[in-house]
Parts: sequence; C-alpha cells; structure tokens
Amino acid sequence: MSFVSAPADKRAVVAVDLGAESCRVCLLRWTEAGPKVSLVHRFANSPRENDGLRWDLGMIAAGVEDGLRKAAAIATEGIRSVAVDGWAVDYVRIDADGVPLEDPFCYRDERTIAAEVAAHKKIPADRMRELTGIQLIRINTVYQQFADQLAGRKPGVQWLNLPEYFLSRWGGTRVAELTNATHTQMVELHEPEWCLEIFDALGLDVSRALPVVPPGTLLGTMNLPGLEGASLIAPACHDTASAIAGIPAVGNDWAYISSGTWSLVGTLLEQPRNGAAAAAENFTNLGAVGGRTCFHKNVNGMWLLRQCMNEWGSAWEIAELVAAAERAPRADGLLDVDEADLMLAGHMPGRINAQRVRRGLAAMDESAAGAPAMARLIFESLAARYAEVLARIAELSGKELKRLFVVGGASQNEFLNRLTAEATGLQVFRGSAESSTVGNLAVQLAVLDGDRDDSTGAFAEAVSRWAEMLIPAMG
Repeated sequence: MSFVSAPADKRAVVAVDLGAESCRVCLLRWTEAGPKVSLVHRFANSPRENDGLRWDLGMIAAGVEDGLRKAAAIATEGIRSVAVDGWAVDYVRIDADGVPLEDPFCYRDERTIAAEVAAHKKIPADRMRELTGIQLIRINTVYQQFADQLAGRKPGVQWLNLPEYFLSRWGGTRVAELTNATHTQMVELHEPEWCLEIFDALGLDVSRALPVVPPGTLLGTMNLPGLEGASLIAPACHDTASAIAGIPAVGNDWAYISSGTWSLVGTLLEQPRNGAAAAAENFTNLGAVGGRTCFHKNVNGMWLLRQCMNEWGSAWEIAELVAAAERAPRADGLLDVDEADLMLAGHMPGRINAQRVRRGLAAMDESAAGAPAMARLIFESLAARYAEVLARIAELSGKELKRLFVVGGASQNEFLNRLTAEATGLQVFRGSAESSTVGNLAVQLAVLDGDRDDSTGAFAEAVSRWAEMLIPAMG
C-alpha cells in the first residue's frame, strides 16, 4: 500500500474516544519526522446506580472538555478538526435547546430484559432480523427505546448516541452517524434509512430520530473556547467501526477481533450477509467506512476478567495476572462465555462457578489466590469461542481466512493472542491497542484531504493509507 504525504495544513487534529471503562483525548501533530500522536488526557469511566444503571454524563463531558482544552494549549499551531467515537447503543434524550433530560442509561441495565420480550410481541424477532440484519441482543437501542416508552419516560425532542451528542454539544449539526445508527437495530438493512416498520410496530416516533449520515461527514465548527473554528467531523462514530478502519490490511483473506470489554469477531464485506444461517446464528451486519459492512458477532470479552478483578480488589495487576495465568495448568473444561448470566454485572467468580457446577464440574477458588486459574479458564474459553465464530464466518462469507488482526486494549495480551492462534490456526497480528484512535484520525485526515466519495471505494482506500501512516506514530 502506498503511503500518503503529510498535508500542507499542519494544524493539529484531535480524536476523542469514549470508552465504557475509560475515555481519552489524543492529539495528532506534524513534526519534521512525520506525524506524532500523543495521549493528552485519559480518565476512568463506569456506570453507576441512580434509578437504574446510568452513565454520569456531566463527568464525561467535564473530562473530555478538560482534555480538549489541554490539547488546544499544547497545539499552539491550532486545531484543525475534532471527531468523536465511542461505544454504541446508548443515547442521550434532549430538549429543544439540546439540554439532556437525564443521565443516559447504560446498555447493561436490566430494564431491557423485559423490554426485549415485550417488543417481540409486537414485531417478531425474525422479522426484526430480516429488516435490519442486526444481531438480536438486548443491549440494542431499539429495546432501550421501547423500555423508555414502557416506563413512561419523557421522550424528549430528539435523541442522539453519545458521540453524536458531544459533536452537537460543541456546535455541530445533530445527526445519526451510520455506523452507530445501524447498531440501534432500527435502520434498514440495504438502505441508510430508519426502518419505519419497526418504529410503527413499537409505537416509537421516527421524528425524534435524526438524519443518518455516512462516516466522514463534516458537521460544522467548534464553539468551545480555545478551539473555535475547528471542523467537527463525524468519523465512524461506533468505536468498533473506527477500530476496524484503523487496520490497514488489504486483500480478502483476513478477519478481525476488536478485543476489549466486548470481543467483536468478524470480517469486512462489500455487501451484508443476512441469509438463514447468518440469522439463525445471530451474526450482525453493521455499517463500516466506505459503504462496507462489519460482519461479526459480539462475544463476551475482557468484561469477564474485569468483573472478576473487581471482586479480587487490588490483589492483582493485569500484566501480573496474565503472566500467572500462563503458568497455571490448563483448564479442565471451558466456559460458555456468552451465557446470559455472564453478561450481568457483579459476583463474576460466583457466576462462573455456577455455570461450572451446572455442567458437572468442580467449583474453583473464587478468592484472589485462585485468580490465575480462573483467568486461564477465561482466556482458553475466549480463544475457543473465537475459533468457533471465525470458522462460521469463513463458511458464511465464502472467504479463505489466513490472517487475523487483533486490535483494541486486549490486543496486548500476548498469552490470549497465542491461545487464539492455536485455536484458530490463523496467523495472528497484533494491531494498535488504540485502533479506534487510529481509525478516528484516519477518517478525519481523509476528509480533510478531500477524499469523501464513498461510491468508488476511494474513501476507504484513503482511510487505510492514513491508518498505515499513523500506526507507527502512536505514542
């Protein structure tokens, strides 16, 4: 792949990544040696109980805007553009002035358990799947929206997914960016339009949803003091789509795992796959950069280990625990990592043991002393699940997979990467741990460079070239 040259406009570019465990603001500057990306600000994030499991929107806004001010102070050459990506499905309901009505719910809130069942009494699950091609999973926005309606919550004038909310907060046009919009399970499979049949069946008001726009859309300019005039760009607002955009791979023989709280296991397709087998096995077809499709399955990821570590307190650092797990004996039986009970928060060692006992296996030590054995069990189980999913992806897509790119925070877990290579038989490459940032910045640079035409595939190619340049620049 040929490299792109540095732009004539050497002003800095800012990527904001909203994460379910941490949020960060990164700054791209141009030096004589080439681009340099540095982390300007990072802060912890987690949901809290407050009339349900919710995100502290004010805390997130304060943290991000603190990071933006720090970036502006560092980049004396000026800020050229800002873009935001983040986790999908959660949203902010706003009034006519754009003010949030309340803190947004977290997708793990249990209110959607009943809402999912109730929704499918109005529109069958197989019909919803047929219309959208999206994996049926209770965290999706459609079930959250229906839960709001069942609870009689004030609907607000409009609602925005979190990245788009921040872009509008800082002066941008209110939109629903495609990669995030598809994850709502409320968008037509073959058209970037809201699915009226779903809205009508559930009694949801489509006028409260915003126009769907492709990744790379210019939304206006910043109004935040110190960054006035910087362009606001909708990247691939779904952080997974940004992470995949941050993989500069070419050819048709590769797959990906975006490995973090969730593991998104899949491949890129030119057209969605929504046949009977894909639907029966609940694969998803999500929007990607350049009009392509992220065809993948959500697999419960490092959430399992993080929840266990919460129970173990400060006894283990993650690197130390991974090393100890590698020395532990092989597990005597694997977990079903996607069991519904393992998706819920709290008491994870006990939840793991409950599954083992149901399967006729002995309970493991749930204390910090037993952490290495339990961590190894999680890693081996994840690798086995990855292998199952990737084998089905190869069959359903018709691809002969040879390479697997692992990106995201958990890509640094070399023990898990090795277990995955053994289980899949694929050549495993570790991508950037901050691949969402790479993809976010690459989309911005492609837009600023004038490559915005999705119809020819030029935009996706430009994004890949920029990603290739940026990966070595990550600090």
